[in-house]
Amino acid sequence: MTHPTLTQLSRLACAGAVLALAACTSPEKAPATADVAVTRNAVENAVSAGAAELAPMEINAAREKMVRANAALAARDYTLARDLAAQAQADARLAQSKSRSAKATAAADALNNDLRVLREELDRANTK
Repeated sequence: MTHPTLTQLSRLACAGAVLALAACTSPEKAPATADVAVTRNAVENAVSAGAAELAPMEINAAREKMVRANAALAARDYTLARDLAAQAQADARLAQSKSRSAKATAAADALNNDLRVLREELDRANTK
C-alpha cells in the first residue's frame, strides 16, 4: 500500500477549497438583490410604457410579486425572493408588451380612419 504524496494531498486540499468556495457562492445563499433590482427596473419600464392604463392586471400582479420578493429578501429567503422576482419580471414584460401592442393597434386604427376619410373625400371630389 502506498501513502499519498505531498503533491496529491495538496491537490486534494485545493479541490476541497474550490468545492467549499463553490458552496459559499451558490445561488441559494447569495442575496437576490440584483434580481429584485432588475425586477424594479422592469416594472418601471412597463409603467413608462403605459401599463397602468393599458395592462392594469398584469402590472398589478408584477407589483404585488415585487413587494413579496422584497419581503422575502428582507427575510433572507433568497430562493423565494429570486423566484418571485423572476415571476414579477415576466409579468412586467407582459404588461409592457400589451401596452405597446395596444398603442400600436390604436395608431393603426387612427391611420385606417384617416385613410377612410381621404378615400371618401376623393370619391366626393370625383363624383362632382
